[in-house]
Amino acid sequence: MRSPWLGADCSGRHSPPAAQPGRSGIIDSGPEAIPGGEDPAEEARPAEAGRAGARIGAHGEGEAHREKLGRPLPEAVRQAVVEIAAEVIGALPLDDVPPPLRRFARFERRKRAKLAGQHIAAALEKDAAFRRRVAEPLRDGQADLVEAVEGRNVPPAADPVRVAVLAYLLRPEGWTGLVESAREELERSATASEEEAAERRVAALKAELAAARTARAAEVDRLRAELRDSKAEVADLRRKLHEARTRFRAAEERAGAAAAEAERALAEARESTAASEKELRKLRARAAQAEAAAEAAKRAAREGRNVEDVRLRMLLDTLVDAAQGVRRELALPSTIERPADAVGGLEPDRQAHRALPGRALSDSDPQLLDRLLTLPRVHLVVDGYNVTKTGYGELPLSDQRTRLLSGLGGLAAQTRAEVTCVFDGAELDAPVAIAAPRGVRVLFSRPGQTADELIGELVRAEPQGRAVVVVSSDREVADAARRANARPCPSTLLLRRLGRS
Repeated sequence: MRSPWLGADCSGRHSPPAAQPGRSGIIDSGPEAIPGGEDPAEEARPAEAGRAGARIGAHGEGEAHREKLGRPLPEAVRQAVVEIAAEVIGALPLDDVPPPLRRFARFERRKRAKLAGQHIAAALEKDAAFRRRVAEPLRDGQADLVEAVEGRNVPPAADPVRVAVLAYLLRPEGWTGLVESAREELERSATASEEEAAERRVAALKAELAAARTARAAEVDRLRAELRDSKAEVADLRRKLHEARTRFRAAEERAGAAAAEAERALAEARESTAASEKELRKLRARAAQAEAAAEAAKRAAREGRNVEDVRLRMLLDTLVDAAQGVRRELALPSTIERPADAVGGLEPDRQAHRALPGRALSDSDPQLLDRLLTLPRVHLVVDGYNVTKTGYGELPLSDQRTRLLSGLGGLAAQTRAEVTCVFDGAELDAPVAIAAPRGVRVLFSRPGQTADELIGELVRAEPQGRAVVVVSSDREVADAARRANARPCPSTLLLRRLGRS
């Protein structure tokens, strides 16, 4: 891309121009330099260019000691210098780039100027050779302005920022004065801009004041009209109040007469009520006696049946509890095949010993998982490696599986939930030998199938309405479970729950 400051293409393929007598004296050390030995003229160029570079370097060092800025560069000039140097760094051979800037040389230009701005500014200030390399493209792209700056004959209409940039990089005699002139011009421009903004603000405030006065006059007129309307409304209300008082006095007289009549009727009603209550008490006493007799008859009929019912219920409860205890002790399979048993997966070899429960991992109380595990006949599907790598990924895979299955065995015994643990077996030739705890189903994904896909098959195999909980911190697995009407749960909750087991 072409820089607004440089006259050459600085996209990273630019090669520094060959040294020309009387100009920069920079030796061409780019990747396109032709080795010596083929042309006699070429053999003399490095020495001549070296001498010219030494002269300019000595001149630059001398001027650096003679002239220094009393204040930092104006911010606009500093940014422009850094952007030019950032473009040139991308075009220079790596050996010509100052060591502190080499790690930024492969960055994109804007990123390089942003991240390496302080380093570039420090290199430009300290390294005269690097400063001359940065200024070299400006000689080709802005030759007229460069000549004017070096001759201290700057056109009055020249951009002060460009003049200050060239003065800082080229550093001719009196370059600090050019930078200070640019600073003063920028400050004058900023002051003029502030004055114009203040004038515009004053004009806006005057317009707002005029509008406020107009609005105030309109508001006063509106309030006066409302006041007249309110006075008329008050007069009308007073007339209506007088009429209402007259009607109220007439109503009071009628109410007094009606109250006297009601008092007489109430006295008669009280006498009638007293007689009725006396008769009602007699009827209630007779009804209570009849209910007592009926209840006694029912109780006598139930006593004969209750003794036999209690004996039969106790016998049935004893038999049911004994059968359930024998099934749990012998780990007998259920007579009803569950939907998860029909999903195709590679089951590991089983061993005869039981796994121990896992050690404590956290003191937090996973309320969400505890509540989900209280659902009736809940099916807990665990993304095995996702949980183990979250909790104890530093262990070997075999130890991760053993530790997780040990904790799941204790969880299945405590909650009586159906637990299925799925491991990714794509990288294995065959399932490894694993001692699956009682109540825990262990599945490995088939070749060409991931554990996430196997979990999706398990969830879709369950009937609508059954509670299914998928434990995984994988966003895709959680989203797929939610779309299948299952409830996702983070792996950290299961790890904390296993830690309390």
